[in-house]
Amino acid sequence: MHSHTDKNKARTSRYDRIALIGNPNVGKSVIFGLLTGKYVTVSNYPGTTVEVSHGNISLEGRKYHVVDTPGVNSLIPMSEDERVTRDILLKERPFLVIQVADSKNLKRTLLLTLQIAEMGIPMVLDLNMEDEARDRGIIINTQKLREILNIEVVTTIAPQRKGFKELRTSILRPSVPSIQINYPPMIEEYIKKISALLPEGAISRRSLAVMVLSGDESLKEWLAGNLSSEMIKELEHLRDECQIRMQDDVATIINKARLDAADNVTKGVVRKIPPEGGRFFSFLGKISMHPVWGIPVLLVVLFALYEFVGVFGAGVLVNFFEKTIFGEYINPMASKVVALLVPVQFIREMLVGEYGIVTVALTYAIAIILPITATFFIAFAILEDSGYLPRLAIMSNKVFNIMGLNGKAVLPMILGLGCGTMAVMTSRILESRRDRIIITFLLALAIPCSAQLGVILGMLSALSYKATIIWVACILIVLFVSGYLASKVVKGERTDFFLEIPPIRKPALMNILVKTAGRVEWYLKEAVPLFILGTFILFLLHKLNMLAVLEKVASPVVVNLVGLPEKTTESFILGFLRRDYGAAGLFIMAEKGLLTHVQSLVSLVTITLFIPCLANFFVIIKEMGLKIAVAMVIIVFPLAFLSGGALNWILTTLHVAV
Repeated sequence: MHSHTDKNKARTSRYDRIALIGNPNVGKSVIFGLLTGKYVTVSNYPGTTVEVSHGNISLEGRKYHVVDTPGVNSLIPMSEDERVTRDILLKERPFLVIQVADSKNLKRTLLLTLQIAEMGIPMVLDLNMEDEARDRGIIINTQKLREILNIEVVTTIAPQRKGFKELRTSILRPSVPSIQINYPPMIEEYIKKISALLPEGAISRRSLAVMVLSGDESLKEWLAGNLSSEMIKELEHLRDECQIRMQDDVATIINKARLDAADNVTKGVVRKIPPEGGRFFSFLGKISMHPVWGIPVLLVVLFALYEFVGVFGAGVLVNFFEKTIFGEYINPMASKVVALLVPVQFIREMLVGEYGIVTVALTYAIAIILPITATFFIAFAILEDSGYLPRLAIMSNKVFNIMGLNGKAVLPMILGLGCGTMAVMTSRILESRRDRIIITFLLALAIPCSAQLGVILGMLSALSYKATIIWVACILIVLFVSGYLASKVVKGERTDFFLEIPPIRKPALMNILVKTAGRVEWYLKEAVPLFILGTFILFLLHKLNMLAVLEKVASPVVVNLVGLPEKTTESFILGFLRRDYGAAGLFIMAEKGLLTHVQSLVSLVTITLFIPCLANFFVIIKEMGLKIAVAMVIIVFPLAFLSGGALNWILTTLHVAV
């Protein structure tokens, strides 16, 4: 991620702004890529940690600045992502909104269209995935929909670039939708009263009044900057007065009116015919959420994920990059070049020494971690684009309820098996800060990244199935108990579980490539510099003999409490730089026969629950703040060794053979 320079900001501010808006998983990012080409930048939206993509396009000699907003289900925000999208409309008023929609789910689409219409912003409706809708026998009368909404309506198939020319042309003919929702008379009365108190803004007073009546807490900041405290109190009084006079919840009534309006339009423009194909995907979509048959589907998905990421990524690709590319070419060449050009011994060691930036940081970041994360990003993009991930969230909802979370938490958990650093940032999909703190804590505590997991599975394979079962049981017990306790300690209300379920579909290659490229770009820009920083810190600790001091301080805990050899202390210290560093050190000790089977198992449980790596720690600081990051380390560190010590005591006392 990087911010625009002042020069770039000045240039783009002169262009008319176009906002791409849509529900999650509708192909918005692919449309954005087709519109803007390669001239794209990514930055955090001011005051948030949410990434927004920017790019420029030129049509008939006129330039436009395109913003790809986060996917939303409503413009009354329930998450930070939705708030960013709403704020782009509220504070910046784009010249045009292009709503990218899933043709298979027009009713859900129109819920968003109606809210944009209420704001009075010119828009174009792009019905994407037209081919998938036809496969399911869904035919939309676009001409009739165009007449009802009074805006340009185009159909596209983004991966095939079909309809793309019409979409570009439609940008030149923006219009404000003429459709309007009629709420119950009482609510309409208060909309007028509240509208009269509101200032002129980027969006209509009517839409702002509806937000106020809906109890939109995220609007308080904008109101405070535009109204006096007395006026805000008057607004709140009118809102409360309306609620008292209505029997049901006002926000629910407003949402129902929108649903009814969307339903009426949908019935008027959609007809269904017997689908020509798609029966297999329809069947797969149903059984993947079944409480019984969904489990075999999940096991197949996990097995395929393990084979692709664990075997191919962590095995074949890592072996090739580490031993061949870096081992035979890059590192030897770097050592020779540094020896010739750098006379200072300190700098030579910093670059290519035992803890060198090239020999350690870049080797691990590019040769070991990148192949694993890249294959995981590909697999994750396939699961995401196929529509399977929301089904997994539905299936796992009851399990996560134990920890005070909902099924959405499974998504960062799965991504955490690829890279914990990336997973922490993905936790933004959870609605509340409370949920994000809990999931970040659990990721730091008990979810091994794919690089570490590969080493752990290698050690477990040398033991027994019993050892593997014990390891899994220990991690799950700590995970659920810690999650349950965290849900009682962390302040905040539990969020409701609402998730739109898209149909199962064949993943589009273009979507997979775009999403994977974006995530790999993030990794290279964000994670690799943290690897370099972490290695440099380790180098300084080594030069100052602090590593030896840390080993001496930690040895009593490792030896006396956990029952491990003193040499394993070094592995735990390295584990803070990268979790897999520590696991790799234990693996080498086990191969040399320096660990008994019981010690191997105990060390694996301890290293899995050990504090997150340095890169992950920095990202937690960035996302949650230093105070919470330090608190997590203070909790995780003793918990890991106490768990390892407890397991060691049980195994040795009961004379369990593993």
